[in-house]
Amino acid sequence: MSAPSFRYVYGPVPSRRLGRSLGIDLVPFKTCTYDCIYCQLGRTTNQTIRREAFLPVEDVLEELQRKLAAGAAPEYVTLAGSGEPTLHSGIGSLIRGVKRLTDIPVAVLTNGSLLWREDVREDLSAADVVIPSLDAGEERLFRYVNRPHGGIAFDRMVDGLADFTARFPGAVWLEVFLLAGLTGIPAEAERIAALARRIAPARVQLGTVCRPPAENSARPLTAPQLQSLARLFPGGVDVLAASGQQPMTGKAAGTLESDILAVIRRHPCTARDAAACLGIHATEALKLLNGLAAAGKAKTAVQDGRTYYLDVESGASGGK
Repeated sequence: MSAPSFRYVYGPVPSRRLGRSLGIDLVPFKTCTYDCIYCQLGRTTNQTIRREAFLPVEDVLEELQRKLAAGAAPEYVTLAGSGEPTLHSGIGSLIRGVKRLTDIPVAVLTNGSLLWREDVREDLSAADVVIPSLDAGEERLFRYVNRPHGGIAFDRMVDGLADFTARFPGAVWLEVFLLAGLTGIPAEAERIAALARRIAPARVQLGTVCRPPAENSARPLTAPQLQSLARLFPGGVDVLAASGQQPMTGKAAGTLESDILAVIRRHPCTARDAAACLGIHATEALKLLNGLAAAGKAKTAVQDGRTYYLDVESGASGGK
């Protein structure tokens, strides 16, 4: 008898920010308010600002309960996945449901584009950590880097970030994604830093490209470059260089092919990432991933000399 499958819950996956993160995917693949040039999942195929009940909250909670009962021991339950999670109109109900099931803290990874909406702010109020993004300091680069839906204005988006952070009872960690030759130069980074001072998050987390992006124009900064720009930002600043990912220990629940496919569909992985996620040796993970690639169920892409495994339907550039 085969093990029950999971459609919405995946991982735990190794996260540079959250350690061992058990993911929940709330929207269909690449349903997003943005179409970022650096996205590891490729181009957005359903760009929208309309909130919908894309999937049943009860089904998600049932899967989460099964996953936790099977022995998954994540540091966070993370609402993220393959699109913008705040587009799901039931995200508030889901967060409250997770809280009834477990004491594991809930994190929400969002691009922050809808935080100007009162209903979205209310829905996220029960989370423990919210990690929104701010990738540009002015309208022109916002349009170039994030390629937002036409209904999202830069100033209103920034106002939403500031208003949400001022009211939210949990912790806000502001993610700033810097790109070589674009936002990763001192003048543009200082523009973003000025907005970060206004938003006043608990932490600022600086990142750059570390997985194959949607567009080749999205180029990474080096770790020393990120460290230099970090001095411009206020408060506690974490530099999320690719080498900063922490290893995970212990065996995650479920090593079936469907589990690893669910992971790489939403979170492109190296063999080492996959090994940490599944609690197996890197050589074993490499054999498994290469077998999936040979069977046409996965593909590879190279970024900064590292080979990543992706779902075959991913639109990220550089795949073989």
